[in-house]
Formats: sequence, structure tokens, C-alpha cells
Amino acid sequence: MSTQRFVRSARNADIDTIVRIQVAAWQEMYGSVLPGPVLAELTGDEAGERFREQWLASVERPPTSRHRLLVATDERAVVGFAAIGPAEDADRWPGTDAEVYALHVHPDHPRRGHGSRLLNAAVDHLLDDGFHAVYVWVLETGNPLRDFLEAAGWRPDGARRELDMGARVAMVRLHAAISR
Repeated sequence: MSTQRFVRSARNADIDTIVRIQVAAWQEMYGSVLPGPVLAELTGDEAGERFREQWLASVERPPTSRHRLLVATDERAVVGFAAIGPAEDADRWPGTDAEVYALHVHPDHPRRGHGSRLLNAAVDHLLDDGFHAVYVWVLETGNPLRDFLEAAGWRPDGARRELDMGARVAMVRLHAAISR
């Protein structure tokens, strides 16, 4: 394995790549769930600019010191990212419950350990920040992210929601207890 594969905090220079990764991941993740025109809108130029503004703000002005944007690199190229911080759901306590807001590896870089490195680094940061549990929303069916997290020991906690993204998209919330 290359010694040039690692995880670090995102930098301003990474933002355009993070947006490209998000768009590619969303195209793959939602491609079979959403109508073509809706997917095109969610991954088009206008959406990309909104993503860019969001990720740039998360690097330059994170909402709290416990919000982080991490990137996975391969030979110095950014190939994945994770956004983490306090849980936002009303039934979670943001003092001890964390959330993975996004975890994506570019579809051109699958099964090379980038997702595992991102997840491990995210959990390390969350532990350092005093969190005891972590949550993430994933597609209910047909989702490699859900498969990956469940293989790592995450389990559904019973929470469900449906997003209206031009089609109803069923989501489930997974959780994992974390501790030292």
C-alpha cells in the first residue's frame, strides 16, 4: 500500500475537488432512485456552486470548533471527504451525539481503503471532541454507503424519513457507539 494515502483537514484549495467528488457520488448514489431531470438539477452547475459555497464556509467559518471537513488523499490527490460535527436531529443531544453529514469517495477510487481511513479519522476527531455516539442518514435500499457502514458495525436505530427530491427517497438513520 502506498504511504501517500492519508486523511487530513480540508483546505480552501480542496473545495473544487470536494464538489466534483460530491457530484460524482450523488450521480452514482441517486442515479437509480431519482428521475433524470431531478438528478441533473441536483448535480448541475447551479447545485455545484451551492456545494462550493457550503464547503468553503465549512473550511473558513465552521459553525463550531467541533465541525470538521476531512479529505482522503491518494498520492496527494483528494479522492474522498467526510463532514462531521454535532448531531442536528431534534431527538439527539449535540453535546454527546455526533453526526456524519457526508462521507463520499469518488466512484473512480472504490475499495482502496479511503472510506475506512475517512471513517476512522472522523471517529478519532469525534472522540477527541467528547462525543459518545455518532449517527448518519443513508438511503434505505441499494446503497453502498449503508453496506459499508453496516459492515463496520453501524446499525439502524429505528429512525426513518422520506425526502421529497422530485421522487420520494426513503432514508434510515444508522448509529454507532464510540469510546476509547
